[in-house]
Amino acid sequence: MDTKIALIGIMVYDPECVKRTNDLLHEYADYIVGRMGLPYRNKGVNIISVTLDAPENVISALSGKLGQIPGISVKSMIAKEKKNG
Repeated sequence: MDTKIALIGIMVYDPECVKRTNDLLHEYADYIVGRMGLPYRNKGVNIISVTLDAPENVISALSGKLGQIPGISVKSMIAKEKKNG
């Protein structure tokens, strides 16, 4: 199956949704290359960056499910294919 490199940025504004967010990321752990979380206490937000190597439908599914969680904001991007030559 063809996979893509993707980056999902998650801003967690409501601490109540951290468990749901982590549980969902755990479901997709096989596709996660790396993850970094930064608590930005001065602004009251937690920032999570997730790098994936997955089929596009998996990237879309995870991003969509995360976007359904109230109290967080999600953006994703897929890397352009590298052209030889």
